Amino acid sequence: MTTVLEVNDLVKEYRLGKEKKRALDGVSFKVDDGEIVGLIGRSGGGKSTLLNIIRGFEPFDSGTVRLDGLEVTPNSCEEDFLKLKKDTAIHLQRSFALWSDYVVNDVLRKIYSLRIGYEGIPPTDLPDYDDLEAEAMRYVRMVGLEEKARHVDYALSGGEKQRVIIARQLAKKPKILLLDEPVTMACPMTKQEILDTLKNVNRETGLPMLCASHLPDVHRYLVDRLIWIDDGRVIEEGDPEYVLGEFLKGLPDAVPLPGRGRGRRKMAIKVKDVSHRFYLISVGGETLSFNSLNFTINKGDITSIVGPSGAGKTVLWKMLAGFLFPKKGDIFYRHEDEWVVMNQYHKKRMDIRRRIGVMFQEFALSPHEMILDQLAFKLGVKGQHVIEDAKERARELGIADEVLDLIYQLVDMPGTEAKEKLESLGLSPDIFGVLFPRFPHTETVKYAESIFDALDLPMDVLDRYPQELSGGEKVRAMLAITLAPQPDILLLDEPFGDLDPITLRDVTNSLKWINERFGTTIVLISHHLDFVREVSHRALLVVDGEFVMDGKPDVVCDELVKRSDAAYLG
Repeated sequence: MTTVLEVNDLVKEYRLGKEKKRALDGVSFKVDDGEIVGLIGRSGGGKSTLLNIIRGFEPFDSGTVRLDGLEVTPNSCEEDFLKLKKDTAIHLQRSFALWSDYVVNDVLRKIYSLRIGYEGIPPTDLPDYDDLEAEAMRYVRMVGLEEKARHVDYALSGGEKQRVIIARQLAKKPKILLLDEPVTMACPMTKQEILDTLKNVNRETGLPMLCASHLPDVHRYLVDRLIWIDDGRVIEEGDPEYVLGEFLKGLPDAVPLPGRGRGRRKMAIKVKDVSHRFYLISVGGETLSFNSLNFTINKGDITSIVGPSGAGKTVLWKMLAGFLFPKKGDIFYRHEDEWVVMNQYHKKRMDIRRRIGVMFQEFALSPHEMILDQLAFKLGVKGQHVIEDAKERARELGIADEVLDLIYQLVDMPGTEAKEKLESLGLSPDIFGVLFPRFPHTETVKYAESIFDALDLPMDVLDRYPQELSGGEKVRAMLAITLAPQPDILLLDEPFGDLDPITLRDVTNSLKWINERFGTTIVLISHHLDFVREVSHRALLVVDGEFVMDGKPDVVCDELVKRSDAAYLG
């Protein structure tokens, strides 16, 4: 069998301040024509670095990369690196960068870029325009999005966005397809569609693939051979089942799920008669609707919301977080034995928001600030007694309580979205620092100690920038920032999807510890069903904007697997 990719004695070092870290330490392996090879290992073990080097995105210190006759070394000319980029395609972990355009046009741009050198839409009067569009539709069908070909990308779920990105990479006609967590954020049904698509493409075209994934089930279903990489070295290589068995020997034991309170438990959140609809003019109709949803969340419970991609879970989560208000109905939070409606102004709504910690599916740490500074900001907006101080400063600036309430709604939103809403109020992001000064560093460190210990994060992470952290460290650092103000309610929208099994078990144990120690009410969305089974007291199944099941996590997850026809979980 012909070898397409050969990596020999690859070494890559990063400089962190005055120190050097060896991300890859003598990595060697091959990928043959038509073969699908998997990569597994701890977060930060070197998998993404390896893929980026093979893609031509990153330089390396020594060794060689050979792809279909092209040999690249650290001293190769720029032309060789450009050829390496041209002959490879990669789906990057947590990358949702798409044009604000129809799905089919996103793929069409990629096809046309091979001709003109940049991504643009071909003119409709081009003689072969119909052929180009037909080719784009072929890739759209490959990833199972034919029915959403005329949807705009911002209306897609996270899993659907990933499938568009994979279609764009296939459109490059690469000699090898590199996959960095290609199905991480997708629901079981979408995972199955993507995995089957990849297998079909491989079977029909012989396109070799190198797939990094933290999900053992993905490797069992997809790959022919598995490589375990940790600390920049190849630890094991061979049959997927054998390598997985060796890797998972390092999985910590699961701590018991904390018990639920005896007797009558208080409700923390109440959703009453909530209805909401989304429309896309481009597709001529309704794309998502909720009709008279009614449910409650009990204080101190860990509740998971599961369902297919695009079922409305994140929309519902945004309503619970107070970022989106329903068209009809109300969402209430209990505050000092009083029910406060969150979807209209209330003088106590800021106090409730202060008690809520949120973490997004596409969360982002600022690359320009150390973790310590970002934690100091979070404590400044969510710490004890900040609301009354902010109201006093707002009065001095002539800002009404209702406007301050709107400003406070934005402190948990992603930066770009918050900036746009502030501009609509005639304000800049600097207003956050004026109304909510950051905590002093000495106080911030004190708040960090117990949370960092619970999340198994070394305290020196405080003095590092996000780009100096591994993927797993970034997730845990963001969780630590969210938890440091000790929120009563924690809302999580799939932030742990790309953690390796060992790190995920650590985080799962930490969430149980936080729930037991502080009585924190946790509401989470996740496509990782093993995680949901392990961490939840209760699960809700949402399909097409409706609750179809509410009960024990094992029973609810089994129903979702059944509905998803997810063979990879078999």
